[in-house]
Amino acid sequence: MRRLLETMRRLRAPGGCPWDQEQTHETLRPHLLEEAAEAVDAISSGDPRRMADELGDVLLQVAFHAVIAEEDGGFSYEDVETAIVDKLVRRHPHVFQDLQVDGVEGVLRNWNAIKAAERKAAGDAAPGPADGVPRSLPALRRAAELDRVLAWQPDAALVAEPLGETVGSGGPEAFGEALLCLAQLARRAGVDPELALRDTLNRRTDALDGAHGVEPGDRAEAPP
Repeated sequence: MRRLLETMRRLRAPGGCPWDQEQTHETLRPHLLEEAAEAVDAISSGDPRRMADELGDVLLQVAFHAVIAEEDGGFSYEDVETAIVDKLVRRHPHVFQDLQVDGVEGVLRNWNAIKAAERKAAGDAAPGPADGVPRSLPALRRAAELDRVLAWQPDAALVAEPLGETVGSGGPEAFGEALLCLAQLARRAGVDPELALRDTLNRRTDALDGAHGVEPGDRAEAPP
């Protein structure tokens, strides 16, 4: 990791790379999402060399943000590493202490209890009903996760026959074709389907936040 950090510092220094020098935490956001998605694709491929290459790109994003942050005094790579190591030790008392747990379910219950205690100790607001479903997820996956968490009822008009009958009995391929069809109709109507679904999800979760006294968009993001 030291070599990677030194390389990034050189790229950001005077006489380094103009593109790297211009980047900020904000401008790197789409690159982090893209690199994570490419790493997932590499894992799905089962190719070890491709996995190593794409995971390296994800690690680069961590180093990039760490170097930017150390320049403005925000944090350092050591802070990032310390935070995650401390969190892992703290949330695994059945490994690093002598707590007894009952299998995987016990581990998860304890993990969630520790996480809730951490949030309370930090003075964080109580989580909203959609907490734990990051807004940065691709909209279609986010829709599925929110439906799982909140059990939204689908629009009856949109699942009426014959679409509901055809898709409902057709399995994953039929659902995929239906989603593709909706995306095609949106494009032909001049609507970006990804943005349209994302905006709808934001409106609905913002309304839920408001009902629970949480300012829309203020919820801390968490991994799914």
